[in-house]
Amino acid sequence: MLETSARLLRLLSLLQTHRDWSGAELAERLGVTTRTVRRDVDRLRELGYPVHATPGAPGYRLGAGSDLPPLLLDDDEAVAVAVGLRTAAGGTVAGIEETSVRALAKLERVLPARLRQRVHALQSMTVPMTGAAAPVDAAVLTAIAAACRDHEGLRFDYRSHDGRDSLRSAEPHRLVNSGRRWYLVGWDVDRRGWRTYRVDRLRLRTPNGPRFVPRDPPDDDLAAYMSRAISSAPYRYRARVVMHAPAEVVTGHMPPTMGTVEPIDDRTCLLLCGANTLDEIVVWIALMDIGFEVRDPPELVERVGVLADRLRAASR
Repeated sequence: MLETSARLLRLLSLLQTHRDWSGAELAERLGVTTRTVRRDVDRLRELGYPVHATPGAPGYRLGAGSDLPPLLLDDDEAVAVAVGLRTAAGGTVAGIEETSVRALAKLERVLPARLRQRVHALQSMTVPMTGAAAPVDAAVLTAIAAACRDHEGLRFDYRSHDGRDSLRSAEPHRLVNSGRRWYLVGWDVDRRGWRTYRVDRLRLRTPNGPRFVPRDPPDDDLAAYMSRAISSAPYRYRARVVMHAPAEVVTGHMPPTMGTVEPIDDRTCLLLCGANTLDEIVVWIALMDIGFEVRDPPELVERVGVLADRLRAASR
């Protein structure tokens, strides 16, 4: 009986990978005959697991049932889920903190001692840097994700960075999370161009707009596109600075939301960044402790000279 129970758990673990398994493949993995696989599948169905037979060659797939069946996780998967729930409990999605804590409590009750120690060690040795970003409603994220998937237009009230409110119509493409904030990348119907919207600044209107034919994305590398969009475009000043260090060195000094880096040669690169004040740019770049030359804007060149004179005077 113990051997049969262990084999059922192994079979369930294989089926939870959400792929089609032929009877022969399962028999080989479990070291049994295809007839035994059929009997084990019937036992899982009796226990409430919706195991579907796939068309064509005899095969099996675990479907979605009316009840959530127990999940089988290996050690690394269990630790990853626990750490993810701890992160979500203090994250930027509003409304899931309490739910995450409840789920984490259930998971930790059944974790073996060796895994609880791994999770607790990681948690106790990690110091989170909390930002001032406003959390977003999980229901809003779900609605936007569904519109992206189903190619349905969105209508929403939007507050820009300078406080102006407007009604927007967009063809949503993807949600992007920068670590502190959520963004929507979409085609602005009225402005006839790709735009990025901070999700915490929009308020969805219902119903959704009409369905649309998806457009080619604004860039094959959407992460790089978002980095450029949110690191310089929204700000009053945009700077172009030559950094006297390889691109990978400069990139290591900054998160992708602060700017973008383009290699010039093996020893220099071009940094593109933005801020609402010139002093923010000067201080941030100077703290990298890397030689640099400002290309644009002219006001930034002048401001660097003023601050340099002030620092030299202070050092005397």
